[in-house]
Amino acid sequence: MPKWTGTLEQMDEYRWRIPKSYKTGMRVPGLIFADKQMLAHILDEQAPEQVANVATLPGIVNYSMAMPDVHWGYGFPIGGVAAMRVADGVVSPGGVGFDINCGVRILRTNVVIDEIKPHIKKLVDALYTAVPSGLGSAGKIRLRGREIDDVLVKGSRWAVNNGYGRKEDLETTEEHGEMPGADPDRVSGRAKERGTPQLGTLGSGNHFLEVAAVDEIYEPGTAAAMGIQRTGQVMLLIHCGSRGLGHQVADDYIKFIMAAMTKYGIDVPDRQLACCPVKSPEGQSYLAAMRGAANFAWANRQCITHWVRDAFCRVLELSDRDAGLELIYDVTHNMAKIEEHTVDGKKETLCVHRKGATRAFPAGHPILPPQYAKIGQPVLVPGDMGRYSYIMVGTEQAMKETFGSTCHGAGRMQSRTAAKKHLSGREVLNALEARGITVRAGSLSGLAEEASEAYKDVTSVVGVAHGAGISRRVARTRPLGVVKG
Repeated sequence: MPKWTGTLEQMDEYRWRIPKSYKTGMRVPGLIFADKQMLAHILDEQAPEQVANVATLPGIVNYSMAMPDVHWGYGFPIGGVAAMRVADGVVSPGGVGFDINCGVRILRTNVVIDEIKPHIKKLVDALYTAVPSGLGSAGKIRLRGREIDDVLVKGSRWAVNNGYGRKEDLETTEEHGEMPGADPDRVSGRAKERGTPQLGTLGSGNHFLEVAAVDEIYEPGTAAAMGIQRTGQVMLLIHCGSRGLGHQVADDYIKFIMAAMTKYGIDVPDRQLACCPVKSPEGQSYLAAMRGAANFAWANRQCITHWVRDAFCRVLELSDRDAGLELIYDVTHNMAKIEEHTVDGKKETLCVHRKGATRAFPAGHPILPPQYAKIGQPVLVPGDMGRYSYIMVGTEQAMKETFGSTCHGAGRMQSRTAAKKHLSGREVLNALEARGITVRAGSLSGLAEEASEAYKDVTSVVGVAHGAGISRRVARTRPLGVVKG
């Protein structure tokens, strides 16, 4: 892919603007969050061109934005944020992505690193056995008849009601794990067919389970509000999404909306930006199906949480209560949400697309769980399996500038194909073990795709988000053991 050589203006240390004059049809400027070193990598591919393309979509306000983990994606860049007025704007499946509501949740434990080290290999093996992983993997749950429709409507509540997890988990899950407005009738039979056997499975690619330890606390008071008490405290991270069901919903609606664009006289610079008015029948149908896929993803992570808890307690011979294992938060990316935001001093109802970006609402926001009202929404930013992950909080600056959005992870620097050319799976495995990280993966080939070298350093990504003020660092964890899909 050729380097991007378009027009870029430096605004400050962390902000770079693509002016409206760069490309015919841009309705707003582009805005990229990056430092100089990171920008060099971003310009190595055409993600900035995608930022400019998104700026041409009807109803877009303020900026077409790219978070510091931005890289090339389908239509929208991964790490892209764009908000469109509901009144006259559009919704684009490419602005959500194929893995609808891919998200991250983190559990805190009452265990410290010295207590877990003797058991880490056994624990990673137990997690690998407890949670089916890999492409097309099937889970232990057998949904019957139209039971899949209940999952699509109730999300995490379906899981908890069926014995998978705790009622309090719902309080610290974004949207309580149950997004209103889902309509199973808008989800195709093929999507349901793909999703029915996959509930409670990890999948493949960059999805993972991780046993980690806190190794740095930046804001002790904020961390304490999340139950993070000290360095060495063990955490469990879960990263996965809506599996084949979400992928099929995206595929179905990209084709459906692509065919409908002529009807609305919409012309886009890239067919992958297929979109239609938010208020149109097609737009409403997509949003109803997307919400169903999002609820499936929350139910999926909730079921996985149940089995992770069970494996942890079994291996460490602890009771559920003694182990802790409370859910700090479950945060989502790859979503389009209808939200109220201030634009040019006026309240507007917007359709906010966050593709490879996460919500980062500030302290005092009415949707936050009571325990986080004074600190802001927890933001979870996982890195690669060989370095760190970060726990952050949302800020007022994010609310003003990015529609309450920030980065979602490290962001790829190499494609999966390129990563496999540089290192073999065996080399990646040996390097991780040399760092004291125990790994289980479905295949060595898949492990090579997820090598640390294929990703940006998440510390740099988080440094930009923190420096720009769109989220704040609270704590850092480092991996002890990882299960890769």
